[in-house]
Amino acid sequence: MAFSKFNQPVVGRRQFVGGALAASALAALAGCTGGNQTSSGSGDAAAEAPAVGEGYMSFYLSEPAYIDPYNGQENQGMAVIHACFDSLLTWDYNTNEPVALAAAALPAVSEDGLTYTFTLREGAVFHNGDPVDAASFKRGWERVASPDMATPSDIAYHLAPIAGYEEYHAGEADEISGVVAVDDYTLEVTLTAPMADFPAVCCHPSLVPVPEAALDDPASFLEQPIGNGPFKMDEPWQHNQYILCSRFEDYYGAAPSLNGVYFSIQADPDTAYRGFQAGEMDFAQVPLGQLEDNIAEYGQSADGFTSTPGAQVMTGTELSTYYLIPNLEDEYLAMPEVRRAISLAINRQNIVDSLYEGYREPANSIMPLSIDNNEQNVWQYCRYAPEEATQILADAGIDPSAISVTLAYNGDGGHEDSMSASQADLQKIGITVTQNTLEWAAYLESLSDGAYGLARLGWTADYPIQDNFLYPNFFSTADNNYNHYNNPDFDAAILAARQIANEEERRAAYRAACAMVGDDMPVIPIMFYAHNYVGSARMASFNYDAATIPHFETAQMVDSASTDAAGSEA
Repeated sequence: MAFSKFNQPVVGRRQFVGGALAASALAALAGCTGGNQTSSGSGDAAAEAPAVGEGYMSFYLSEPAYIDPYNGQENQGMAVIHACFDSLLTWDYNTNEPVALAAAALPAVSEDGLTYTFTLREGAVFHNGDPVDAASFKRGWERVASPDMATPSDIAYHLAPIAGYEEYHAGEADEISGVVAVDDYTLEVTLTAPMADFPAVCCHPSLVPVPEAALDDPASFLEQPIGNGPFKMDEPWQHNQYILCSRFEDYYGAAPSLNGVYFSIQADPDTAYRGFQAGEMDFAQVPLGQLEDNIAEYGQSADGFTSTPGAQVMTGTELSTYYLIPNLEDEYLAMPEVRRAISLAINRQNIVDSLYEGYREPANSIMPLSIDNNEQNVWQYCRYAPEEATQILADAGIDPSAISVTLAYNGDGGHEDSMSASQADLQKIGITVTQNTLEWAAYLESLSDGAYGLARLGWTADYPIQDNFLYPNFFSTADNNYNHYNNPDFDAAILAARQIANEEERRAAYRAACAMVGDDMPVIPIMFYAHNYVGSARMASFNYDAATIPHFETAQMVDSASTDAAGSEA
């Protein structure tokens, strides 16, 4: 989803009672994060919950890191960005290929595979009425890559294939020379080398246009971005409380059925589920160990990704991997033998079976089975073999009792049980493990600063191609390569794979690169994600796709008179 995206699966939706949200319920839920709530620009004063009318869906988030698309890096913020912005292309999971969105059609590609020419839809406008033109796309992409932003973006690597990116990103040029607004409706993008999967890159929800206001008042834009998508923000982001969006009536595409989306920001995913049970939430994460019970009560989604009345529990496989990232500056974690031993010591099947009722898959590499299910991707140390782990340490002359690691994770995403299981497994082979939890945005900052030992992460596809799991996490200069893994042979293999036009040959080259990383174990994969969400019967149809993107633009709510409570029809 990405999106450069850390998977933070704590998404839920609140129900509107009788077609309108009860003000008392909204106020209670908006206040659930405790006494330290502050709203944007309002000091320590909590913002009053807004009044919303019929046709609004409430969506539960933990506090996002960013909602400005220039730094959309995790699926909390990306839910807002996707609602408010349209990129040139979007990925169609039914056909498994990119399709035109803000562009009028798929791009024309030059014979040498270097130049992509996009023709934009005419008549599209931003939420402030400014025209959406080719210059606005160039402006938006350059914000992503700009070294002059107050906080430079963590997702600039998406633009790395483009000619002139390196010079601009390094502050040595005034523009990305490979992105040219030929005229109002023609955008020309030239790459440094052919990349057969480049149209997939253009599906990223953060590679979007922005109006001049983004440059004129960047501080305001950070809190209330002005987009070109089907929904618009009605007021600035009320931090730790809510984000309110309504349908954009001048949207160029098909008008959404929803009147708006209320993003309710809370720290505890179980609060959303309790709200669902009480008839106050449209969509919630199912607590650990309760999937089968929920399926029995509410029915299972037919495709795994779409909630409809009577088929409400979504268990579809996500394009996501849950893993641990070791700090390679640590005395012991810098040793491949220690990383291999840690991986072999963790009982992945036990975590999947005991906590997720078998609805997830133990990870056998960084590459999800849903992206490329091929035995060449399998990493030899991604299995449960504690005796072998102990032997590896002994052969390397490493005393496990000398190893002490801090297992860090965000405390607002329901990760405690899986992290405790990993802690117990490592302690069985003599490694000392302590836990450290942080709020999500602060946790991301600690990763950027290198202030961690062994940290939990999840990677969800920005776009569903092999490159997106390998380049961002392991290429030596990629922004999301947090532990600075550096393998020149791997770098060369990835750059070569990108240029292979034949799809099967390209896939084989990426598999070889994936296996190369597996021997070093710069990350320790734990499991492949699957949905564990339940929707209310008030949602006639709601799709939460494999990349964890919520599709508000196609959501349908049943007639408010036909339903009187979450999960039950009148």
